[in-house]
Amino acid sequence: MITMVFIHGYLGLPILGFLISLLISSKREGLLSILGYTTAFLQLMLVLFYGVQWFFTDLNAHQFKEISIYKASNYEFFIDFMVDKLTLTYAFMGSMLTFLITIYSRYYLHREKGYKRFFNTILFFNIGFSIIIFSGNMETLFIGWEILGVSSFLLIAFYRERLLPVKNALKVFSVYRIGDVGIILAMWLLHHFWHHNVTFVEMNQTVTLHQHLAQNSSIGLIIAFLFYISAAAKSAQLPFSSWLPRAMEGPTPSSAIFYGSMSVHIGAFLLLRTLHFWENQFVFKLGLMIAGLLTAVIASVISRVQGTVKSQIAYASIAQIGLIFIEIAYGWENIALLHILGNAFLRTYQLLISPSIVSYKIREQQYDTLIEVHQKTWLQRILDKYYLLSLKEWNLDNFLYKALWNPLKRMGRNWKMLNFRYVFWVMAVLLMLGLVLRNNEHVLAPVIRQRLPFFFSFWGFLIAVKAFTEKDSVRKSLTLIMFNHVSISIALSFNAHFDNAHHIWYLSGIVIAWLIGYFLLTQMRKKERISLDDFYGHIYEYPKQGFLFLLVCLALSGFPITPSFVGEDLIFSHIELNQVGLAFFTAFSLVINGLATMRIYARVFLGPHVKNYHQIAKRSS
Repeated sequence: MITMVFIHGYLGLPILGFLISLLISSKREGLLSILGYTTAFLQLMLVLFYGVQWFFTDLNAHQFKEISIYKASNYEFFIDFMVDKLTLTYAFMGSMLTFLITIYSRYYLHREKGYKRFFNTILFFNIGFSIIIFSGNMETLFIGWEILGVSSFLLIAFYRERLLPVKNALKVFSVYRIGDVGIILAMWLLHHFWHHNVTFVEMNQTVTLHQHLAQNSSIGLIIAFLFYISAAAKSAQLPFSSWLPRAMEGPTPSSAIFYGSMSVHIGAFLLLRTLHFWENQFVFKLGLMIAGLLTAVIASVISRVQGTVKSQIAYASIAQIGLIFIEIAYGWENIALLHILGNAFLRTYQLLISPSIVSYKIREQQYDTLIEVHQKTWLQRILDKYYLLSLKEWNLDNFLYKALWNPLKRMGRNWKMLNFRYVFWVMAVLLMLGLVLRNNEHVLAPVIRQRLPFFFSFWGFLIAVKAFTEKDSVRKSLTLIMFNHVSISIALSFNAHFDNAHHIWYLSGIVIAWLIGYFLLTQMRKKERISLDDFYGHIYEYPKQGFLFLLVCLALSGFPITPSFVGEDLIFSHIELNQVGLAFFTAFSLVINGLATMRIYARVFLGPHVKNYHQIAKRSS
């Protein structure tokens, strides 16, 4: 009983605080800040009281199934909570640091025009963080995971009238979406591994787990690798390390709470939460150790040659998290938790005092006389190469662009058949073709029937890529996003047990959001110039439309404010284990859709205003 009260209290406080903060006027700075740090302080008191009681009583893990949202024959989407040592450690860290940072922010952001928006977003972030650390299954964790990604985007783009914060927010969000692929595909494979939506308590049951791993060792290794992809993307480990310094474009308090302490350690939380699943997989443990070691060495050297304080702290934190990953791989859970606490508090302190460093300490740089190349020894030449490579941050940004984003952009730009004039006709033909084939699949050859889901999912993937790379028409990009979801729905309709109710769960929020978004863009187009070739900053003069369109973008990307979030998990439960291509292209379509929607929002509403009578903002904060 006391555990349930603790869970409801800890999770309910930030939700209540966030809702109240929306109603407070932006002029009431004192009330907003009091609400922020009072919420965190009450959370801290709760975790201290319960932690002492838990320590002196049972020291056991407690799991509670909160609510079942949707239930079918072999599928159930339910909210599940769990409390154990890992939960309490992160809860203490989160509430303590949020309390300190909100007090700091009260004075640091005084008279900042985004003051209310900052505290709204911090409370929203607190909701996501709390849901993650109390999650008892992957579905509940994914709800908090998505909230963390969106709140991160909003805080990096806090100075939304400047160009670089907005561009860097999109870069960071793109890396987060890569991590989402890992979570989505891991949930899909876990469903086939246990044949139901598994909880973390079930994953920790040694006997049952060994039986499953003995029968499906290769699938278990793939799931563990997907966990690492998600954890590495969230914690800025190789090859995703370059996003963390770019995230420092936001205000100093948000840099401290997100990228110094709480959000950046969520990847370590995911590995610790799933530790018992992969702890006996030697290949994965060895790979995790090597990745952690490489990250620690490379990030440590990069941090020593950075020209800004925040970038130095960011790469130093990445290096420490690499060591934490090694400790987790060895199974040193308690040492890893202590290391996480130490690193989080230290980086928070360093980031909070970073604006004051220039005022009392001027960095002195001494440049030695360059030595002629022919006079250098081979060791000096290697060190010089290493130094220059570290100055370039090991070209990690270029690697991601060349390996992932540039091929997608080329693919979308070369596919010119879907211009706005023909897009509705093409999609109408596709929809009719899908309906005809679905109603007459009994006359199709088995080979063709088996390949139809892959065909429609691949077509949907191409549509998503086209939406992501569209440069001109905003309405066309938004319409392509909606049609991508329709294509996915058609692809899944050929699988058994995917009935009309499942289509409604998946598409209801998507279609409604598209209609609202299309109407908003049409109205905006009558008054202003809008396109995707630049950042237009229309939120200056249309703040209400900008907020409503943000909600539309979240709904189109499957954010947990519509039934479509449940629908996304539902469609993966109907993808068979041998339909790897269908799962891959469906997952990537959802990820690219999320990027495309936030790209539309950023380019239409954020950035320097296109009208010259508004003040031109500097490129960087």
